[in-house]
Amino acid sequence: PWSARAHDELLEGLLGPRPAGGGRPARLAELAGRVQRALGGRPVNPDSPSQVLRAFAEQGVRLNSTRAWELREADHPAARLLLEYKELSRIHAAHGWAWREQWVRGGRFRPEYVVGGVVSGRWATRGGGALQIPRVLRGAVVADPGHLLVVADAEQLEPRVLAAVSEDAGLVRAAAAGDLYAALAPAFGGDRARAKVAVLGAVYGQTTGEAGRLLPVLRHRFPAAMALVEEAARAGETGGLVRSRLGRTCPPPSADVPGDGEEAGRAARSRGRFARNFVVQASAAEWALAMLAALRRRLAGTGPDGPRVVFFQHDEVMVHTPEELAGTVLEAVAEAGDEARRLVFGATPVRFPLSARAVRCYADTG
Repeated sequence: PWSARAHDELLEGLLGPRPAGGGRPARLAELAGRVQRALGGRPVNPDSPSQVLRAFAEQGVRLNSTRAWELREADHPAARLLLEYKELSRIHAAHGWAWREQWVRGGRFRPEYVVGGVVSGRWATRGGGALQIPRVLRGAVVADPGHLLVVADAEQLEPRVLAAVSEDAGLVRAAAAGDLYAALAPAFGGDRARAKVAVLGAVYGQTTGEAGRLLPVLRHRFPAAMALVEEAARAGETGGLVRSRLGRTCPPPSADVPGDGEEAGRAARSRGRFARNFVVQASAAEWALAMLAALRRRLAGTGPDGPRVVFFQHDEVMVHTPEELAGTVLEAVAEAGDEARRLVFGATPVRFPLSARAVRCYADTG
């Protein structure tokens, strides 16, 4: 359910009134002018990277690109203004008034899902950007009168999947607790944030920075988990195939990758990072899809006006339900998550908690 009135209010609060003739909204026009003045007053189109880079260079600021991380590090007042412009421009282009006219009909956002559209088995969408609804626009997702939205998402899914797949004793013990990162914190001097950086770095193949410095701790404390992802990375680098928990196989190496030289080395390392991540992400997708199927089965038979799954992305699911059945749906979500755990990972003590809330508006989930 998508409220055009709420969407208008949000867009006008961010961008100003809808412009006539496809021009820039007032807020974007204002920011474009401020960027130009901050860069010396010469005409600069903030949507043109080449013009922006040239204007910064004339101000003595050398940038390689207009990516957000470079702008955040730039010591110039125009950089902050350009960051704000780019963020609002992205909302205007991706989820603005024109987007709504194309994708929202009859009070419903109607994305085109592509089941298994990603190599890991996760779903994708063909247009509409359903998997990237900006947090600032979630206020437009409002339940119908007499209804609620039950929104549930899996907590710390990837590290829990790594624990279940690797059967690493230390990681399994941590994943049997409520907050996995807090349970791991003692291995990192009691610092929960460092524990999170370390574990996600292991999953995503981050070997530099803080994540790289914490790798020795991971190898010492969680040898089976690290052996699994590092073995997958070696297989990927050498052109081998890796598989998910239920046997989904990663794509073979590209035939046009050079066989030797520096470029070949970079390609091999990149595929190693992909393979390391694949064994976790594809297994996580299997849990999520099993959870979705278990939930839909539990909601079946409630009639045309009963609870319905209306949104699904990665590890999050949304059910639009009559208000009086919200409690039933919350129970069904918890049962579906546990059923998926048993189906995909067997008798593991690893928990896969689903944080679920019944709300009137998607933004109320925090």
